[in-house]
Amino acid sequence: MQRAETVARIEREGIVAVLRLDDPHKLHAVIDALAVGGVRVFEVTMTVPGAIELIGRLARDLTEDVLLGAGTVVDATTAAAAIDAGARFVVGPVFRREVIDVCHERGVPAMPGCFTPTEILDAWDAGADIVKVFPSTSLGPTFIKDIRAPLPQLKLMPTGGVSLDNAAEWLRAGAVAVGVGSALVDAAVVNAGNFDALSRRAQWLVANVRDVRRAADTTTA
Repeated sequence: MQRAETVARIEREGIVAVLRLDDPHKLHAVIDALAVGGVRVFEVTMTVPGAIELIGRLARDLTEDVLLGAGTVVDATTAAAAIDAGARFVVGPVFRREVIDVCHERGVPAMPGCFTPTEILDAWDAGADIVKVFPSTSLGPTFIKDIRAPLPQLKLMPTGGVSLDNAAEWLRAGAVAVGVGSALVDAAVVNAGNFDALSRRAQWLVANVRDVRRAADTTTA
């Protein structure tokens, strides 16, 4: 999959599930449960024990309709290792130009984390394919709308503070996708092995995103 195609896929899906687990042995089961609910894009963070090796195994085992990426990447060496293992996009909590460079050298989208308008535009000008607005916890959907009013070319993905209930608001405000972590992959639910509950959460989130997209299509028709 070419870089532009991967970006288009992320935009089309609208949801990136951020997987930050203490127990790496449950990662595959979590992905399977979320996939049953309709989520197809997954970000395995580098805070997961053995994340690079896990990405390698998952890249071999998962079906082609699942898009697997690496998250919490803060240096070029880690980015290269994740891509070589099979990550098809790379997300960072901060903006590091060298991470963008190594991703593009390997034909993979880079999604750095930024907070201020200046930082967001600097990352975009450096070649970011999508800018992760992070942390979004202290912000709100109007922040996305306000940024894109003078800078409509930006592709923004809020992460942190995105819940099952407000994900649609972020998309309506102009986000191309949302990164959803603990609101979707609740630690207590995972530890209890209640994977059916994860599937139901995913179904609810996917339905909300589809409703937003249908409404947007109707408005522009």
